[in-house]
Amino acid sequence: MKKAPSSPDSARLVTLIPGDGIGPEVISAAVAVIEKSGVRLRWDEQLAGMAAVRHVGNPVPDALIKSLRRTGVALKGPLETRVGEGYRSINVYLRKTFNLYANLRPVQSFKGVHTPFRDVNLVVVRENTEDLYAGLEHEITPGVVESIKVITSRASRRIARFAFEYARREGRSCVTAIHKANIMKLSDGLFLKCAREVSSDFPEIRYDEQIVDAACMRLVSDPQAFDVLLLENLYGDIVSDLCAGLVGGLGVVPGANYGDKGAIFEAVHGTAPDIAGKGLANPIAAILSGAMLLEYLGHHQAARRIRDATGMVLQSGETLTRDLGGSATTRQITDAIIAALPARASSAADRA
Repeated sequence: MKKAPSSPDSARLVTLIPGDGIGPEVISAAVAVIEKSGVRLRWDEQLAGMAAVRHVGNPVPDALIKSLRRTGVALKGPLETRVGEGYRSINVYLRKTFNLYANLRPVQSFKGVHTPFRDVNLVVVRENTEDLYAGLEHEITPGVVESIKVITSRASRRIARFAFEYARREGRSCVTAIHKANIMKLSDGLFLKCAREVSSDFPEIRYDEQIVDAACMRLVSDPQAFDVLLLENLYGDIVSDLCAGLVGGLGVVPGANYGDKGAIFEAVHGTAPDIAGKGLANPIAAILSGAMLLEYLGHHQAARRIRDATGMVLQSGETLTRDLGGSATTRQITDAIIAALPARASSAADRA
């Protein structure tokens, strides 16, 4: 994964996609926190999803694609994708268009967020471009639909290397490949073969494998047993949400999609139309995704300050949104995180 170029003398241009439903509210919160962190960014705001359909008649406007090609990096809110009808998933489209092959979701417990588990600290690494999400499906005859699962050695080695390089860089000790090769011996078997080959280049990192159903059972009984999880696209989509449930839900779990030439950072929750516009949405996942964006741009200290401030607010338990058992509004928890931000470090220290 290549880091985005950044200059201390000019504000970096970043594509901003507010999204649908509660997206504009949580993305506004993330932007406010980033601005208060002391990092200067310029935002190129673009529409996507139903907001774009209403304004320009296209869920993925040309202006959005041009902006992403120009900036190479984006902060994105959730987008509406209708079930069983309408246009295809815009998230999948953007990931394939810009070859954002690695989805990364850090899952960490926060003091003050009451869950059955404590000290969960794992990372889900999901292949983002193929598997059943390649979208190769057709109706063979009325009442019979075929969907094709595509697994390639190139994509499998690439995502395995991403996982191991991440583990090495972040001081992680184990990568676990999740699969169903006992049934899908060729496709999942190829995924495992590639992961094993890549693992040999990282002898300091332990490698193991688990069947996906057994891994899910273990995640909800002993999540501390996992460190970095390496998964194909479909399994990763499901397991990453399961993992979010271990630490308080999708409202506290950030996400990022990385390619060799760019990245999109986004909260992993949905558009929540039932509370959109009411100021009730939890912005923490978007704020923490913003911290991941800053880290990608080289502002490591600022990202750390945002994470620390978020943890302090959650630990106090005084300002929590409804999904976390409190009554705070989006604005109130955003203001609390901003108030908890430590003083800004120097520009040089910020990039250390």
